[in-house]
Amino acid sequence: MSAEAQRAGAPADRAGADAAAPTSGSDAPGGSIDPELARSNFHAFMQVLINTAVANLTTSFLWFGLTFWAYLETRSVLATGVIGGTYMLFIAFFGILFGSIVDRHRKHRVMVLSSVVTLVAFLIAGGIYLAAPDGELSSLGKPWFWFFAAVILLGSVVENLRNIALSTTVTLLVPEERHANANGLVGTVQGVAFIVTSVFSGLAIGFVGMGGTLLIALVLTGLTFLHLAFVRIPEEKRVAIAGDPQRTFDLRGSIAAVSAVPGLFALIIFSTFNNLIGGVYMALMDPYGLTLFPVELWGVVFGVASIGFIVGGLLIAKFGLGRNPIRTMLLLVVVMGALGSLFTIREWWWLYAVGIFLYLVTIPAVEAAEQTVIQKVVPYERQGRVFGFAQAFEAAAAPITAFLIAPIAQFGIIPLLRSPEGRELWGWLLGDGEARGIALVFFFAGIAMIIIAVAAFRTPAYRILSQGYQRGAETAVAPSA
Repeated sequence: MSAEAQRAGAPADRAGADAAAPTSGSDAPGGSIDPELARSNFHAFMQVLINTAVANLTTSFLWFGLTFWAYLETRSVLATGVIGGTYMLFIAFFGILFGSIVDRHRKHRVMVLSSVVTLVAFLIAGGIYLAAPDGELSSLGKPWFWFFAAVILLGSVVENLRNIALSTTVTLLVPEERHANANGLVGTVQGVAFIVTSVFSGLAIGFVGMGGTLLIALVLTGLTFLHLAFVRIPEEKRVAIAGDPQRTFDLRGSIAAVSAVPGLFALIIFSTFNNLIGGVYMALMDPYGLTLFPVELWGVVFGVASIGFIVGGLLIAKFGLGRNPIRTMLLLVVVMGALGSLFTIREWWWLYAVGIFLYLVTIPAVEAAEQTVIQKVVPYERQGRVFGFAQAFEAAAAPITAFLIAPIAQFGIIPLLRSPEGRELWGWLLGDGEARGIALVFFFAGIAMIIIAVAAFRTPAYRILSQGYQRGAETAVAPSA
């Protein structure tokens, strides 16, 4: 769509639902909306939600498979840490660009673009897999491994363009008072995808190898693209706000949109610190699980434990987030820190599985809280850039931790805890076992998460943003040019 057409606010020129001009409940006076229009909008939202769920399933399936395959081929937590850190680094690098694209174009067009780029990336990865000489694809010292992993990660990261668009469709298609519940539904379907991914990634790598796993991902990506061709999102052409620059990479506009809401930047800062801790789990959770279980069984165990993701999402869809989603989020982060410290305190498989289940129950609420606040206080026309900025800022934290903790754990902490001196020093706390080094990292990461959450309760930003949300005030103002 051209900038001139956006500024003119020309009516949609295509037939079908894209030419319609419905508004969400948040835009209607008092949050009211015609019942028939509400049903139509919700049907469109569910179509988008299901399509995005399958797309997320596919990219996560291949990304999990790549992580499992890399560890089994190299037996290096450094490799898995670099893969996980690179994934988050890509998200951070592209987040602001993705947010700007979402704000500039119709959401359906954005989702189609995401599908096409992902499909092309996976096809290129397939070509690398077939062209690599025997034995070199799985060698960390050869460029084939890193090219192969980078292309898969790039195709998976582009899927986040669709996720940003999905967050804005909640505002577009769902009444304001149901935003928290809709965000809970998003967490639920993501949890379903998470379970299927973790189970079938392990089974796929175990039985058909990396080549078969890549082929499955290609087929599912193609099917998702075909279904998307029949999905329609009722949305007007965007009418540009005065003073809103028409940049493809709108860093200034993203910062202005975040800064316009008192306390919102502090919320993003808190999520960034939380992601610093999350990078520890990202880098080391699979190596710990693969120490306890063979790859096929680890995928199943992780999948069953991931039912917690669905449970958490359904609880939010049913009950919402309470009067103050920010307070709910911080309380749950304290719980997450306690769980993260304790679920590897002994090398018992059932403790790890139950701990993952309970940990994942909390994640949908934490994510939904941030999304609900942004959807409440940021104008719809700028939400893509705010979600993209938040994603970029928060995601940049995890690679720092992953890149740091992976080599420290590989060459320092793990050997220390396997030595007689290390077992004597920490055995009283962590017991015995092969993966006590990883357990020590998890323990202190959880303690740090608790400290950060408790400190956030005492900040002025927490009080300001909480009061603004509870008043239902639209505190966002149009940023200057």
